[in-house]
Amino acid sequence: MIIKDKTKKSKTKKTNTELKQLTPSDIVEELDKYIIGQQNAKKSVAIALRNRWRRQNVADKMKDEIMPNNIIMIGPTGVGKTEIARRISKLANAPFIKVEASKFTEVGYVGRDVESMIRELSDLSVNIVKTKKMEEVELKAIENTEERILDILLPPLKKSANGAVNENQTAEEKNNAQELNTRTREKLREQLRKGELDGRTIELDLSSDNFPMLQVLGPIGLEEMGINLNDLFGNMMPKKSKKRKLTIAEARKVLSQEESGKLIDMDAVIKEAVDKVQNSGIVFIDEIDKVAGGNSKSQSPDVSREGVQRDLLPIVEGSTVITKYGPVLTDHILFIASGAFHTSKPSDLIPELQGRFPIRVELNSLGEEDFYKILTQPENALIKQYQAMFASEGVELLFDDDAIREIAKTAADVNEQVENIGARRLHTILTTVLEELLFEIPDKFKNKKVGISKEYVNKKLDSIVRDRDLSRYIL
Repeated sequence: MIIKDKTKKSKTKKTNTELKQLTPSDIVEELDKYIIGQQNAKKSVAIALRNRWRRQNVADKMKDEIMPNNIIMIGPTGVGKTEIARRISKLANAPFIKVEASKFTEVGYVGRDVESMIRELSDLSVNIVKTKKMEEVELKAIENTEERILDILLPPLKKSANGAVNENQTAEEKNNAQELNTRTREKLREQLRKGELDGRTIELDLSSDNFPMLQVLGPIGLEEMGINLNDLFGNMMPKKSKKRKLTIAEARKVLSQEESGKLIDMDAVIKEAVDKVQNSGIVFIDEIDKVAGGNSKSQSPDVSREGVQRDLLPIVEGSTVITKYGPVLTDHILFIASGAFHTSKPSDLIPELQGRFPIRVELNSLGEEDFYKILTQPENALIKQYQAMFASEGVELLFDDDAIREIAKTAADVNEQVENIGARRLHTILTTVLEELLFEIPDKFKNKKVGISKEYVNKKLDSIVRDRDLSRYIL
């Protein structure tokens, strides 16, 4: 259900403490660590991200009037569109979700409910906030977990109704028993913290709150409506406990989660999570060109594609989506759309939707020099990833500079000859080059160095690159 907003909503927090106060140049500098080139796109998203922080610091009356600068990224696959959006969400510590526009056309004319992306974003935000809150109470949860395990290993001395440990004991005997119990517990606590008791088995009473039959009681779509049947009926049924035998190492994990949950105020978690979605959420809509109209005017309008656009429109322009955490306003969620637009143009989108994406950025195709930089410069460069995997086997993987350039040249050549899939081509080429080594290193190359030369690269790729038909299937 979408409720169209007739009035502006206010009463948001004055500042968003989670949003890092990075300047646009700082944001671009951070993006440069992972993404090569595409400076125009980086600049646009940096401004959009900084505007989030600016909006949180303006007067309340004006705050609601400032709309996000939604962006359309135009460019072929594999040039960094998704990576840019994903990285800025990490910089802002913001809930981020990627959806494929084409999946909304898979069933009938409309396909999956477009509101589901806001519900998924809300679920993700709740998990982010809950994880953060659990980290804050981790020390207290560990203490409580220790006490529960100690109570099982050495139950505390039972007291009678009037508070005495044992009415038949003298005061001295009571004190001695209490001191002995305390000393023993402290000794067990020390062993527990050192891990000396991890292998011992204990029995726990764990609550069982699973009601699988509730998942199928209602018609299809209840979960999409944000109705959680477990929450609806769970409180009506008596909670069951189940005895389980676990090692202390396993029990510590289970009890720590349980104790953390007790220390967290879920109402506060949900409130903060919804606020993060409304003011910091980022939705990346990929393949937006797949729901744009074709370039032929003679064709009849595609009801499915235009239907998806019209369903997306109220979400993007600002409305209220009902979720299981309550209503979520989409007015200030940042939407980033992307598409190759090979057979269509952004102007083929319905005019109303075009107007909701005022910033358009074209991303450049990647060439040989770009591929060389992608292989060597980013902090998560592919070569560094493979070197880390080889190092896990005790093998040092070394690349000659001319070998890296040959891989970059081959990737550019194959993209021109077959299908341009951008930087993703590097994955297939590097896998082909290293496939034999990846298979053999556990047995033949323990504690050795392996060098990759230009000649070795040519040997692995020459026959494939020469045969275009074969390269279509292998690369």
